[in-house]
Amino acid sequence: MAAVVIISLTLFGQILELKARSQTSAAIKSLMGLAPKTARRILPDGTEEDVPLTHVHEGDRLRVRPGEKVPVDGAVEEGASSIDESMLTGEPLPVSKRVGDKVIGATMNTSGALVIRAEKVGAATVPSQIVQLVAQAQRSRAPMQRMADHVAGYFVMAVVAIAVITFFVWGFWGPQPSWVYGLINAVAVLIIACPCALGLATPMSIMVATGHGATHGVLFRDAAAIENFRKVDTLIVDKTGTLTEGRPTFEQAIHVQGGTAKEVLRLAASLDQGSEHLLADTIVSGARAQGIALAMVDEFESGSGIGVRGTVEGKRLALGNTALMQQEGVDVAILSEKADNLRMQGASVMYLAANGDLLGLLAVSDPIKASTQEALSELKAAGIRVIMATGDGVSTAKAVAQRLGIDEFHGEVKPADKLDLVTKLQDQGHIVAMAGDGINDAPALAKANVGIAMGTGTDVAMNSAQVTLVRGDLRGISIARHLSDATIANMKQNLGFAFVYNALGVPLAAGVLYPWTGLLLSPMFAALAMSLSSASVVTNALRLRKAK
Repeated sequence: MAAVVIISLTLFGQILELKARSQTSAAIKSLMGLAPKTARRILPDGTEEDVPLTHVHEGDRLRVRPGEKVPVDGAVEEGASSIDESMLTGEPLPVSKRVGDKVIGATMNTSGALVIRAEKVGAATVPSQIVQLVAQAQRSRAPMQRMADHVAGYFVMAVVAIAVITFFVWGFWGPQPSWVYGLINAVAVLIIACPCALGLATPMSIMVATGHGATHGVLFRDAAAIENFRKVDTLIVDKTGTLTEGRPTFEQAIHVQGGTAKEVLRLAASLDQGSEHLLADTIVSGARAQGIALAMVDEFESGSGIGVRGTVEGKRLALGNTALMQQEGVDVAILSEKADNLRMQGASVMYLAANGDLLGLLAVSDPIKASTQEALSELKAAGIRVIMATGDGVSTAKAVAQRLGIDEFHGEVKPADKLDLVTKLQDQGHIVAMAGDGINDAPALAKANVGIAMGTGTDVAMNSAQVTLVRGDLRGISIARHLSDATIANMKQNLGFAFVYNALGVPLAAGVLYPWTGLLLSPMFAALAMSLSSASVVTNALRLRKAK
């Protein structure tokens, strides 16, 4: 009868534990269920049909009516609307979308009708990547968990030894029937000391934290990122796409004597057709908006962080910042005053040279994100040192830094310089986080203690980072930091509870109090206590879902 009760209580405890554990993955389940089951495809002859989502291919034109979910990632070709992205980014306000804007699969079209062209389908869509990242993080092991597992190995051996000692001590010196008492108490020790609570203490916290972070637009690549984030004391931020909107607009082109502004723009845009950079896309769009026909570019070469080179119409062109011009041996003094004036207004300036001669410059402005100032204020209040490092000119960097209240800044920084800056700060004993969105940020993102990629940036940046902010909002850093603090505190609570539970339960089960109180712990109660201890750890981890 006692064996039946013990097994029943153990199974009951496992049911409670599994029920609680199922709630830890609720976030990832909700993400998997966001995508619609079908999409409305527009055929070449203009007719429309509803097709399963698995039948949608890149390049398909899809209609999204008001109240429907966007089926896949793509770009708006017709119409205008407001899209509710809160389920992926945590942003409560709908985002306005017009022709040319990007849309994310599984988000809700709230008002107008849209026609989009599919760009990413299946596992390549943002929702699918989020699910993959969350699942990967939940499978990873935190450094604290490795410590707990190491301790658990010794704990099991110690418990077995205590059970054997309990059996023989009761057998030789206990009251009659002494060996029966010895067997019962030894079994109670083995049951109550089951290291389930110790083993669940950290993975449950990690599972809940990663899911909770995903619903607020913060994706952790692994458990180590959660554990390390709270230690960060220095943050290096890129400018374009991180502090700014990342949607720059073309301002003007200035030519040297003997040339024209239109020709400067035409050659620069022709060269920039081969670049992936945001500023390059802005120059190309600016030229096309003026109806300028672009030429083919050959031998294109990207000097990440400083500019690009290539051959257009037989001319060897170089387009970039002062550092690139110095490499090319081009004198920019004739336009330096105009360039400085533009930079003082916060514009990014690029020089254009052909065959070693300066042709002119182009100015592009990128507005600062509305959330940047608030995010920086929160970070400074938390005691984090903020440093801006950008490939833009020193004057532009200074203007942006002054506007945002950033005391330390570096201009005309190459990817290697950002990497060196991270290394230098780490050598000084700082725990460094790097936030960026471009290919030129990837080396520094990989080197930093915590790399933070903007979800609006390149795949290379996101693959190099440990944390991705889906909506590209620096306020996500504060969310990640608070979640890191809450998670580590929760893990310590779980581990503390597991150790205290075992420290009290094992002596009680061994009968240490019997000589003074006559109290013995039945194996049935030991089974119930063991089951409830595991369920308690999981329940405590679930409190992280309310973390802010």
